[in-house]
Amino acid sequence: MTAVFSSTSQMMRQVIYALVLGISAAYAFFGWGIIVQIFLAVVVAIAVEATFLKIRKHPIKPAIADGSAILTAILLAISIPSIAPWWIVVVGVSFAIIFGKQLYGGLGNNPFNPAMLGYAFLLISYPLPMTTWASEFVNFSQAFDVIFNLNSNMVDALSGATRLDDVKIQLSLGKMMSELNLHSSAQAWINAGFLLGGLYLLARRVIFWHIPAAFLSGIIVTAFLVSLGDGEYLPVQNHLMLGATMLGAFFIATDPVSASTTPKGRLIYGFLIGVLIVIIRTFGGYPDGVAFAVLLMNIVVPLIDYYTQPKVFGK
Repeated sequence: MTAVFSSTSQMMRQVIYALVLGISAAYAFFGWGIIVQIFLAVVVAIAVEATFLKIRKHPIKPAIADGSAILTAILLAISIPSIAPWWIVVVGVSFAIIFGKQLYGGLGNNPFNPAMLGYAFLLISYPLPMTTWASEFVNFSQAFDVIFNLNSNMVDALSGATRLDDVKIQLSLGKMMSELNLHSSAQAWINAGFLLGGLYLLARRVIFWHIPAAFLSGIIVTAFLVSLGDGEYLPVQNHLMLGATMLGAFFIATDPVSASTTPKGRLIYGFLIGVLIVIIRTFGGYPDGVAFAVLLMNIVVPLIDYYTQPKVFGK
């Protein structure tokens, strides 16, 4: 199955359209912060992309019009906390565009997913603002005040841990599995939105089925095996419907530039990402592992593609 779109801009628009349901669900539960972050991220991405294209003496308009910088900005903006300060977005998007894309020669040459590279840089460098999430609906005025540091006291009133953090904390306190759905409904609806958006991309033949199917299979198999050990671990359903699972499966791991390109390679690539996500979530210190799992597998994509090349007919 091949994509039916003849230009990069058409494909990018389809991916952006598919993100709408998940973004709408996030807005419905957590308010205007995510909208403000997306708008800010897009403006920064376009400005940084245009600046570096001018420095490199490359045409600006075609590169901006292809939509890749805008999509990178949106993916990063919806991955960070919706009440993160404005400079988090500026630094993260700038890093993603410069070090994840332009320094490698632009779109098509980057070995890493730019949005996840920016996210990982932010999480390692600024762990506190990157793990402070909205705990309730935030109206436009509140979002503007918090993001642009106009009312620093409001952050504590509106913030809380991530849903995965909530679950892990409850598990550490010996809570029963049946009690772990207290704060998970919002994240489950958001993941459902991205799942539907991903199915739209499959139906429109924008992405191949191999990576999402293998990605989710890797999570299910690994989470099941981990659950067989001693102690309380996240059940399979929590791995699937919390965190950035569906966003990662359909929108991040499927990046056509940094992902594996052979049919067998896509299956291996997606499955191993799923395995790494569960390992990082279970035994690591970070609440989610999608970004790190994707980046680690980006490194080995050339090796995977080399050993999974289909045989040429007649040889």
